[in-house]
Amino acid sequence: MISFSSFYKDIADSNLQHWLETLPSILGQWQRDHKHGNLPKWEKVLNKFNYPQPDTIELTSSVDIGSGDQLTPGQVEKLTNLLGMFQPWRKGPFTVHGIEIDTEWRSDWKWDRVKGHISALQNRTVLDVGCGSGYHMWRMLGEGASRVVGVDPSPLFLCQFEAIKRLAGNQHPIHLLPLGIQELPPLDAFDTVFSMGVLYHRRSPIDHLLQLRDQLRMGGELVLETLVIDGDENAVLVPQDRYGKMNNVWFIPSVAALMLWLKKCEFTDIRCVDIDTTSLAEQRSTNWMKNESLVDYLDPNDATLTVEGYPAPKRAIIIATKNQPNHDLV
Repeated sequence: MISFSSFYKDIADSNLQHWLETLPSILGQWQRDHKHGNLPKWEKVLNKFNYPQPDTIELTSSVDIGSGDQLTPGQVEKLTNLLGMFQPWRKGPFTVHGIEIDTEWRSDWKWDRVKGHISALQNRTVLDVGCGSGYHMWRMLGEGASRVVGVDPSPLFLCQFEAIKRLAGNQHPIHLLPLGIQELPPLDAFDTVFSMGVLYHRRSPIDHLLQLRDQLRMGGELVLETLVIDGDENAVLVPQDRYGKMNNVWFIPSVAALMLWLKKCEFTDIRCVDIDTTSLAEQRSTNWMKNESLVDYLDPNDATLTVEGYPAPKRAIIIATKNQPNHDLV
């Protein structure tokens, strides 16, 4: 069974220690709820990850674990097969012992768009909300973060993260909790909170922004990346049914509307630092993610539209600072 004991030990003497009052029972319930389904099968696969400590780890320009010279060809083949049991791999890419996990998303491209605009992560405590398999968490660690915690409710993403962490060596201060942010007790402790690719999946975007704010220390930085549309501060797309074949997209605001929402939640120093239209090279099917991808979500006759006729995916990065809250909002 996947254990969270290293997380509890890591935060025991930190500014996150108050979570120890509640999270063990919450995570214990999560473990009991997932005794059936695919998790037990994936945990058996993880038990086979008995590999030597990597001779090299590169986290600044990529996530590259092991030089590729430590394992025999037979071991590489076995490891490739084990990693393949955690398909589909959506966020990455990762290279482990020379094995290239070519994920659906080129998450490194998003990171390149983000990292030049945020406060330096050196010695900062970071929360990554909706972290997926944890690719960006490793890049945050590579930028010098002192501790990185990710939350994502998917058991598959947890197992993908655990696979990479075991190959990298478990000593790193990086942890993934299989929870949604709404399950986290407010902490007011993180220096930086990331929410990338989450807001449009939330039924109440304002509540999501308030939950993000409640995890930040005063003066902490929010890094928000989400789908947007063109328009003024009153422009918000509410898909009637699906958006890009996704049935869990609720609100897609304009940049101006999103900045207004953040202002209403009493963030300050709000600025949009990047707007980018998702390309077919950034999100696509691969041998590690063989399901449908972006090309299947767009109108085959007009790539500026989704198959439902909505504007094609455009993503913005907004950065803001936590200000003194008005408790009338919460």
